Amino acid sequence: MAEIIKVHGSALSTATQRVLACLYEKELEFEFIPVNMAVGEHKKEPFLALNPFGQVPAFEQGDLKLFESRAITQYIAHGYTDKGTLLVIPGKQMATLSVWMEVEAHQFDPVASKLNWELVFKPMFGIPTDNAAVEENEAKLGKVLDIYESRLAQSKYLGGHIFTLADLHHLPNISAAMKTQVKKLFDSRPHVSAWVADITSRTAWSKVVAMNK
Repeated sequence: MAEIIKVHGSALSTATQRVLACLYEKELEFEFIPVNMAVGEHKKEPFLALNPFGQVPAFEQGDLKLFESRAITQYIAHGYTDKGTLLVIPGKQMATLSVWMEVEAHQFDPVASKLNWELVFKPMFGIPTDNAAVEENEAKLGKVLDIYESRLAQSKYLGGHIFTLADLHHLPNISAAMKTQVKKLFDSRPHVSAWVADITSRTAWSKVVAMNK
């Protein structure tokens, strides 16, 4: 009998959503264990035994304990190539896919996360939005999306001809941003807009979205 996969996290957390999307794409059974971040459960034991940095999500499978959402998705994608959506590309193309996973982590995520903090999460917590920070990061995101527009004019997906982790990793931040004024930055670039419509309509992602309803 296969060891049970357990994900400890918050369905509101973009990092947790990244892992959930991967599990649903892989059609794997798992147990979701909610972590109450409002009362700081992620900063206390027993959660700190799973992730000493006190951030969600954490992943367990038997003796294996992982944290960092992108490390978890790569373990799932490479460990279950026979299940569900492939998500990785064998051979030389994996190098290109890896480049775009790095781009998401280092170019897209920092800017998109700042915008979502200001426009989604601050209002949720009753904290005033810093409009100067929004303006600054919208300009930065626009420059990133110009590069995406060029890439997606040549390739249907960022990592190649099929949907992979490079695309999946974007889903939580894109989904949140599309509910804000930042939507215009995606909509105004036709190849980016088509890519966003494609990846956000996937069945696996709709299951993640449904967890917050």
